[in-house]
Amino acid sequence: MDRTQSRALALGVFLGLGLLGYLLASAAIDVKEYERTVTVKGLSEREVAADVVIWPVAFTNAGNDVQQLYLTMDEHVEKIRAFLTLKGIAEDAISINPPLVTDKSAQQWGGGQKAEFRYTATQTVTVYSNEIEQVRHAMQSISELGKEGLVFGGNAYENQPDYQFSGLNGLKPEMVEEATRHARSVAQKFAHDSDSQLGKIRRASQGQFSISDRDRNTPYLKKVRVVSTIEYYLVD
Repeated sequence: MDRTQSRALALGVFLGLGLLGYLLASAAIDVKEYERTVTVKGLSEREVAADVVIWPVAFTNAGNDVQQLYLTMDEHVEKIRAFLTLKGIAEDAISINPPLVTDKSAQQWGGGQKAEFRYTATQTVTVYSNEIEQVRHAMQSISELGKEGLVFGGNAYENQPDYQFSGLNGLKPEMVEEATRHARSVAQKFAHDSDSQLGKIRRASQGQFSISDRDRNTPYLKKVRVVSTIEYYLVD
């Protein structure tokens, strides 16, 4: 190889390395620019009516004759059942728990004052129904049973009606779509304000759905909520 060819080869190698360096630097800049991202959250909420109600009706009684006490509890169960069916609640929505009877003499220590009644009994009739309005109407009229001699008791917290919503799966697709649209709208505004354009989604995560009472006075109305977190690329 003569000197001219050697110089040409060296020049070619030099130019090739220079071009390669330029391309690599340009690619590095492009990659760095492409890694610019923005993370936003999208919200979707719905207000829905509960479609299931669980209503425990607990009542108590006391006496010194345990056999008579059981008979009285049975009578009260039938009164409650009749009351509920009269209010339009289906028989198969009503379940009866066995009575819980306590012998106070077995719990009494020496020197203590003797209880007026030896035995106390608590029993619960539970309503599980999809007829929310009928059950609420029955709740509002429960004092009618009090006038017949029934005493309602039990743990005040445990015996609160429980309203539930079972239609979440039907709402999920629409709510996820809405949360995604909301997130994209927020991201687009950010991109516009930063003189950029919104690129593709880099990653996305859907938060858990939550169902809560709309407020403490209307537990039969529910608020369904989901938050989606989405990270977008930003491009110039």
